Amino acid sequence: MRVEVKPELLRWARERAGFDLAAVTKRFPQLPDWESGDLRPTLKQLEKFAKATYAPIGFLFLPEPPIEQVPIPDFRTVGNRHVERSSPDLLDTIYICQQRQEWYRDFARSEREGPLSFVGSVALTTKVEAAAARMRTALGFDIEERRRTPTWTEALRRFLEQADAVGVLVMVSGVVGNNNRRKLDPDDFRGFALADDLAPLVFINGADSKSAQMFTLAHELAHIWLGQSALSDVGPASSPSNDVEIWCNRVAAELLVPLAGLRQEYSRWAPLHEETSRLARHFKVSTLVVLRRIHDAGGLTWEQFRQAYEEELDRLGAIEKASGGDFYLTQAARLGKRFARALVRSTLEGQTSFTEAFRMLGLKKMSTFRELGESVGAGV
Repeated sequence: MRVEVKPELLRWARERAGFDLAAVTKRFPQLPDWESGDLRPTLKQLEKFAKATYAPIGFLFLPEPPIEQVPIPDFRTVGNRHVERSSPDLLDTIYICQQRQEWYRDFARSEREGPLSFVGSVALTTKVEAAAARMRTALGFDIEERRRTPTWTEALRRFLEQADAVGVLVMVSGVVGNNNRRKLDPDDFRGFALADDLAPLVFINGADSKSAQMFTLAHELAHIWLGQSALSDVGPASSPSNDVEIWCNRVAAELLVPLAGLRQEYSRWAPLHEETSRLARHFKVSTLVVLRRIHDAGGLTWEQFRQAYEEELDRLGAIEKASGGDFYLTQAARLGKRFARALVRSTLEGQTSFTEAFRMLGLKKMSTFRELGESVGAGV
């Protein structure tokens, strides 16, 4: 039995998912006829098409293609122009995180946890140095302690732990939910912040390079301290035009590498590559952040900085190799230890059903649930 569906809805679903006609036709040979209106799909075919394009099937029965708005302020730009269309991967990731945040907010209330004082504790009028100092104190982000860590990647792991410890739900993933076939695109977005005084959440695109993730985390935390949710695609080399993004970028850079300390340590007479590597080891940040701070200190013009940045990005891209890693460590990072620990505990105490827990955790087996609980310290 064939169903009535407007061709423009099928075209919308395909284009929304970023697929060209030829690619989808391999799986659905009759798609050109569906899109031209010469043939209608059956309900079963339509269901498979909706699943393949990550489109809610109900949308395909609307009178016209819907206009989907990102549910948080969207500061992404391409060539200083606002991004007009959001991918289903991005939208689904935000919706998943909002569901997790809503659950944790209710959990925090049931535990009689009070509001987190740092959320919304600064404003755009707060001086960058003062805002970064407040964040550093609250996070326990001690520069001297960080210098003693073996590597900047270890410092990144510690930074994630510090944010989690103060009450921020930090989630790092390179895929939508647990679907390894739906890989996130760093060119689509780098991260976002969902401000809330009980359950602030930061999501980092794990498909982005490790060297970029530290800056993204600092930037999104600045949004939390502002008390403003936001979707961003900024990095150390970004030059955003929005006042909020400019401020968050400056605070992120100052949090990671205080300009006064950089000026004391920086030698403009040393070869740039050697000096960048030395300062990265000293401050335990990526070389990309150091290059940005050298520019901020007046050591590089914008053109020199951009050239050095692109060269360093290429070098790091050749070094950083993705690995499968430990499943439970990866899962804990995707979910955020604070969220996973709370959900496992709540489930074992009978406050949350196993069905709901498995849905939010993306798990199917009890054995996996127990192993995850042990890995995040839920006392399973």
